[in-house]
Amino acid sequence: MKMSKILAFLIVLFTINSVESQNSFQESFKTRTRASKENIIIDFKDDLGNTGHLPISIMKGKNDGPIFTIVAGVHGYEYPPIVATQALMKEIDIEKLTGTLIVIPIANTASFFTRTPFINPQDQKNLNNAFPGKANGSITEQIAHFITTNIIPVSEIFLDIHGGDACEDLIPFVCYYNNTKRVDQTALAKKLSENSGFEYVVSYPYTISDTDPAKYTFKQAVQDGKIALSIECGKLGNVQEENVNLIKKGVYNMLATMDMYANASGPHPSIIYRNNQTYIKASVRGIFYSEYKAGDVVKKDDIVGYTTDEFGKTLEVYNAPKDGIILYKLATPPINVDDTVMCISSLDDKKK
Repeated sequence: MKMSKILAFLIVLFTINSVESQNSFQESFKTRTRASKENIIIDFKDDLGNTGHLPISIMKGKNDGPIFTIVAGVHGYEYPPIVATQALMKEIDIEKLTGTLIVIPIANTASFFTRTPFINPQDQKNLNNAFPGKANGSITEQIAHFITTNIIPVSEIFLDIHGGDACEDLIPFVCYYNNTKRVDQTALAKKLSENSGFEYVVSYPYTISDTDPAKYTFKQAVQDGKIALSIECGKLGNVQEENVNLIKKGVYNMLATMDMYANASGPHPSIIYRNNQTYIKASVRGIFYSEYKAGDVVKKDDIVGYTTDEFGKTLEVYNAPKDGIILYKLATPPINVDDTVMCISSLDDKKK
């Protein structure tokens, strides 16, 4: 068989699989049955022979209302979001739910089951850098495309839950994009963030056009005009009970804000706002040292870490570029070129 015919056959095969997956989700989502819960599996296969699946739970409350999507496990080594989402699916009583919850409890199952930080080991791609994805792309690109074309369009609220991956220390925070072109959506994303119960509310500038690749999961939802935000909670590839509970509280508070579920504990009494993030990047490979941890306050020019070679020779020293708080940082010794050493966050009154 000629190469052109093989390529054409694969394209047709992937298209058929994509349509079948879409139909499976759409059929379940469009059911008129209220106070119902259906769990489905969407299967994927790419031209390298990689197979994967996307678990989705569709929870329809007793009464009509908003459609709220929760995604966890975009990075499969970020365990507190995954464990919190598992608990939420068990705890939420659909008889008391107004509206619909779409839950993707583990978006990157290959990463999760192989304990691989950041990427899908099958194609070496980062799902949180793959949006809007490709219908006929690699396994990760197909998953991103499915979420972009099926999940995001039917969502009104889109919550992407993350945490510190295997090597990351971070303080819990909730964040949203300050999209000045969509004032109403941004205002509600901010309100949901403020009502979440998290102490730190962080906003990021939104600078992409309508045609630029969004790359990030919830940024794709923002680009598509949805009310979207993200929780960052948990660290270092471990399950911390306090962070699992904080994530659950955040979700319940957001659902209560949307009048979907009555289990709110209210906003944090002393919210700390941050809107100006600066990143320190490594330009060498070696062994990283730092006495700082996430949440520490730093002053401009403070030495916040350094890297040595295998013999202890200092290769690079890292200075704080400004005053601020360490939002998250590298917390394990291995360091590579272009790794983020840390993110320092502050409040710029001009950006409010």
